[in-house]
Amino acid sequence: MSDLTPAKVVGALALAAAGIAVWGVAVERNRFTLREVEVEALEPGASPIRVLHLSDLHIAPWQHRKMAWVRELANLKPDLIVNTGDNWGARNALEAVRATFAPFTGIPGVFVFGSNDYHGPHLKNPLAYFGGPSRAKTEPERLDSSALTRLFETELGWTNLNNSAAIVSVAGADVEFFGVDDPHHHLDDVDAMLDALDGVRAVSGSVVGRVGVTHAPYSRTLRVLTKNGADIMFAGHTHGGQVCVPGIGALVTNCDLPRENAKGLSDWISYGRAVPLHVSAGLGTSIYAPVRFACPPEATLLTLLARKN
Repeated sequence: MSDLTPAKVVGALALAAAGIAVWGVAVERNRFTLREVEVEALEPGASPIRVLHLSDLHIAPWQHRKMAWVRELANLKPDLIVNTGDNWGARNALEAVRATFAPFTGIPGVFVFGSNDYHGPHLKNPLAYFGGPSRAKTEPERLDSSALTRLFETELGWTNLNNSAAIVSVAGADVEFFGVDDPHHHLDDVDAMLDALDGVRAVSGSVVGRVGVTHAPYSRTLRVLTKNGADIMFAGHTHGGQVCVPGIGALVTNCDLPRENAKGLSDWISYGRAVPLHVSAGLGTSIYAPVRFACPPEATLLTLLARKN
């Protein structure tokens, strides 16, 4: 006869839950991981382009381990940085962001913003994510997004794709980029992006690829990027689910993106096209929810290859 009693079962479950929490808070959220993938996304005959995708760092000034790990990524010598937003993790983090990205100065880059590039973090009920995309009940603290923009544009030389478009020279080839501001807070202005894109295409010559960029991968945004010719799309926001179930994956995406697309490389299909979509699981968390489980923080080095036909 089993000597398990209800009290022992409850105790065992509580002990397991405590162990999972300790792992998620003390270990996994600091288990920074570099993923490397290859994807065909360039015109036939184009030379490979190595892209470092960074997202959702949520940097706070005391997070020295994360800051140092990101700085070391500059040694990869990527051809391009794609930053898909949510860089700030605390109100006074601008100097920490500057120090983190300083080694990437001179490397071509593009960026869009997420909601945490405009507003400071605030306490949320984590169970609310199961009811749909998060919404703040009160107006969060405003951050100096203009200072962050100046840092990226002036000091790092990165191209601002918030509701805009541009041609960027990458590894000796011209690449077309277009993107939107944060769709999660309805800052995406598709008309402004399309006007910019029309202007770019009116004066540009041949390009080796067209890249769509957004912070939050809402289906409405991915459809627009696909419809307007993106050969590959980059996004963040989901944290890969942040707390996942082994063998099942993400339980939520904090947008209407299907859970199976929550992180990594997948195909987004619309308008009769299957376009590679790379969603970064990101490198950080909110300071009010400092836990990850079965979803380590990550950056990704993607090698974009020429299509065979």
